[in-house]
Amino acid sequence: MRIIIAGAGAVGTHLAKLFSRERHDITLIDEDASRLANLSSNYDMLTLQTSPSSIQGLREAEAGRADIFIAVTPDEARNLLICMLASRLGAKKTVARVNNAEYLGEEHRKYFASLGIGAMIYPEELAAEEIMNSVRRSWVRQCVQIQGGKLLLLCIKVRKGAPILNRPLREVSLPESPFHVVAIKRRGETIIPHGNDSIRHQDAVYFMTKPDCLDELKVITGKDEYPNVTNVLFLGGGSTTERALTRLPDFMHAKVFETNEHRIEELDGLIGKSHVMYINGDGRDVDLLIEEGINKAQAFVASTANSEMNILSCLTAKRAGVRKTVAMVENLDYIQMAESLDIGSILNKKTIAAAYIYQMMLKADVTTVKSLLIANADVAEIVVAEGSKATRNPVKDLALPASTTLGGMVRGGKAYLINGMTQLEKGDIVVAFCTDNSLKRLEKYFK
Repeated sequence: MRIIIAGAGAVGTHLAKLFSRERHDITLIDEDASRLANLSSNYDMLTLQTSPSSIQGLREAEAGRADIFIAVTPDEARNLLICMLASRLGAKKTVARVNNAEYLGEEHRKYFASLGIGAMIYPEELAAEEIMNSVRRSWVRQCVQIQGGKLLLLCIKVRKGAPILNRPLREVSLPESPFHVVAIKRRGETIIPHGNDSIRHQDAVYFMTKPDCLDELKVITGKDEYPNVTNVLFLGGGSTTERALTRLPDFMHAKVFETNEHRIEELDGLIGKSHVMYINGDGRDVDLLIEEGINKAQAFVASTANSEMNILSCLTAKRAGVRKTVAMVENLDYIQMAESLDIGSILNKKTIAAAYIYQMMLKADVTTVKSLLIANADVAEIVVAEGSKATRNPVKDLALPASTTLGGMVRGGKAYLINGMTQLEKGDIVVAFCTDNSLKRLEKYFK
């Protein structure tokens, strides 16, 4: 597949590196030579120093031959213009990064499509959705909702005392069990488990389950004493926090620590919720946190542009007794360190954006792809096609790649967990958990 990426910033560079590993024909264009330095020599991609908003530059990049053209420069208006020009030149699909949630409305999609803008991505909006999914369930590291919440994929850190520990999975994850263990992250390695494997202290375990089974899962993982989140503190009043606050339920009270008084006034006008309070101060100040009732908060979200600040402030909140912390960590080099510090949920906008764009590249009918940062894995919703290989045998006889497992499915609007004897049918929406970039290899089973 021929992919052209305009903008060699953090998101564009990450996408180019990710896609180049799958042997796609990648061209990364930017007018700043320093951003492109060393990329073409270290990765299988072509770099081109030119203005991506120049028609001549786009022609030089052969935008008209692109299967997918992605514009992710920091300038929203420029991204829209670039996609319009690329589409006019012949690009098959275009994706523009935007900074305005209003553009994402269903009522505007046809209008933008008529201009040649096939899809738009707002990373801060996607990150905000991840944050609020995580905050709503304080005992869960990550929550992925499948088909509007009919199925849930939950990452849970399991500790000493949990009833599920040190028992073979064949004894605790039976075909009739209300959950399916799809993966285990242990000491930096992601394991697709089998019946003889067991869960150990400090494992991050990925469970597929249904909403009505959460109470049972909470008990068996030793999380039954975790409180419901009604008070949450936010460090930083940037765009990600703004979008998260728009999703804040009425029963949840929030305090936002922001040092810029003008930004506080702006947020107050935009959000307009009486259960949101703004504190003009540094949320890293322990005395200020105590004064503002951190001991009464059940969750703490650090979403500033500074990864180190977010990690350290979450550690501070943990020591103050907050059970649930969420850190935005934009520096990928810090992810493993943040995980080892056991600070809670870790999110990265680049990987969230990459997952969204990645689903557009798949040939099978893949409706959703989520990037599971800590597991270095993807979870995808895949529609089973008529006559596909997946429908010919029970799951246990499909010879699926060892780095994949099928966790659940939705059939006729009803959710089911998948086991070895499950027979897939046309139209089933299957949830696949994939490590080692194996999602592309899984496509052939479903198309």
